[in-house]
Amino acid sequence: RYEAAQSLSSAVPWPRDATERETALFRHSRIVCERVLAQGATAGHSFTGETGWAHTARCALDGGGEAEVVLGWSRDPRTAARWDGGEALGEIAPGGALGARLIAAPPLAGLEPSARPDPRDVSNNHLAYAVQWFFFAITAAVVYLLALRKRLAGERDGG
Repeated sequence: RYEAAQSLSSAVPWPRDATERETALFRHSRIVCERVLAQGATAGHSFTGETGWAHTARCALDGGGEAEVVLGWSRDPRTAARWDGGEALGEIAPGGALGARLIAAPPLAGLEPSARPDPRDVSNNHLAYAVQWFFFAITAAVVYLLALRKRLAGERDGG
């Protein structure tokens, strides 16, 4: 579903809750950042795959709510990436403090383009999780059987 979403050309409104966020991932969107609340940099990749820094801004949105915007990429976290808000276009990616972030395209604040969000980067560890809980259940059963065996042996010995 995520890969199909990337091929859709129509933009969706910025998601305001978890349900909207799930259906909007990897779709194009637009926000209006009324006020920049915070800016920072985190590890990230460029559009060409280089490792460096993704510069971010947390915004108060037009109409209420917040959004995290990946403004763009640079090799150095100290790159001056000042952005005062306004319109941002891009693609909605999972992650960030708010559960979703807009990867700006075109980049903002004079930065280079960040890597596009890739649905293959979304973890899919359902099988590992199922195996883990199956192991927990087997362990609990073994502990129960050992305790039951000890109890029965104690009753036979007159305990």
